[in-house]
Amino acid sequence: MMEGVIDIITNLFTGEHMLSMLRALILLLIGLFAARLISRLPQRLLSKHLTAHHSMLARRFIYYPVLGLFIASAMHELGFSLSVLLGAAGVLSVALGFASQTSASNLISGLFLIGERPFRVGDTITVEATTGEVLSIDLLSVKLRTPDNLYVRLPNELLIKSRVINESRFPIRRFDITLSIAYKEDISRIRDLLLALAEHNPLCLNEPPPIFSFTGFGDSSMNVVFSAWARRENIVPLRNSLQEAIKRAMDAEHISLSTSELMLHIADKNDPLGIRVINSAGKTDAS
Repeated sequence: MMEGVIDIITNLFTGEHMLSMLRALILLLIGLFAARLISRLPQRLLSKHLTAHHSMLARRFIYYPVLGLFIASAMHELGFSLSVLLGAAGVLSVALGFASQTSASNLISGLFLIGERPFRVGDTITVEATTGEVLSIDLLSVKLRTPDNLYVRLPNELLIKSRVINESRFPIRRFDITLSIAYKEDISRIRDLLLALAEHNPLCLNEPPPIFSFTGFGDSSMNVVFSAWARRENIVPLRNSLQEAIKRAMDAEHISLSTSELMLHIADKNDPLGIRVINSAGKTDAS
């Protein structure tokens, strides 16, 4: 038995086998270089027409098939039968198809995402409770980086089934502030004050103009919504600066914001069931 092993090893290192191994190695090296070089051509030739996401996908679609052709040629050079390998690959593909139905679903969903293009690499999206910057859009999943620098992988099937909010799609965004104003205040005065604050805020856009909406009467307040527009990159600074300015201005003008308060009055011993709940507006809710 030992002699048989020695004969096999000896035959491997004969001139003919060594030459085949050398040719196979050269084919692999050429394949690696050619696949890397050819996969970069779409980005160089169509850089003005391809997004970062489509450029990355084009490189992958070209790199692996080209490399696969050279690997098949190298294996043929070593004496492997390609027909046997293709048959085994077919059987393996069927087995993997039954075993990986979830992956197949994600793959199909990935094709829909690539075709629909609801977001791109670099956009900020929100999926369910996860918000982050899109790092890559692959055939099986989308990778995000959250604001606290966490790496999140989302299956493509989840993105197809869920509501996806793209926060970077349009160049401007609107910020809404909800206020509850006490009934004693003058609503016209509140409107003029908010519009003046937006006009003097350098981050607030004049077009579209700010919007003041009187949304209705509450139990203890007048409810208003003030909306201001800003460029996408300025929405967070506007949110902070405008709310701080509103608080300072209302304090300076002695304008009261309403808060809901309930007062519970319990009757004396002669009327043990006489319970009344009175809200901050002085109205009796129950007795």
